[in-house]
Amino acid sequence: MLKVIKMIVNDKEVELAVDEREALVDTLRDRLGLTSVKKGCEVGECGACTVLVDGEAIDSCIYLTMWAEGRRILTVEGLKGPNGELSPIQQAFIDEAAVQCGFCTPGLIMTAVEIVGTGKKYNREELRKMISGHLCRCTGYENILNAMERIVEETYKIVGEE
Repeated sequence: MLKVIKMIVNDKEVELAVDEREALVDTLRDRLGLTSVKKGCEVGECGACTVLVDGEAIDSCIYLTMWAEGRRILTVEGLKGPNGELSPIQQAFIDEAAVQCGFCTPGLIMTAVEIVGTGKKYNREELRKMISGHLCRCTGYENILNAMERIVEETYKIVGEE
């Protein structure tokens, strides 16, 4: 059965009819063309499909699109600046060589956005636990943690100055 829902995706209002069983990952990738959202395990264990729903990182493969009614969805495509420039988080991943094949990167970046959004300073061990729901086969996680530490530290300095 189809249901018409409205949601805000990357600051744009979207209205569409969705099957009640349709996963948000499918809606975002196949219907809205937001291919940063990756289909990995499809059971909520790898983190490749991570997006923010009202600021909270979720696995979109196990989140039904109809649950997104009235919510704000953010994907990596929504992070770019007005002139297409990378966000500071994306730049930190590049600067710290935290990207190899890139399959897990969008999900990790979205988790980093959630972490930075808290305005709290986390140590490396806390960050390691916070990304434990993400699987990466290439990097060994050290450069990812370097990027996370860097962006958390930079954000904390800015928040601490206010």
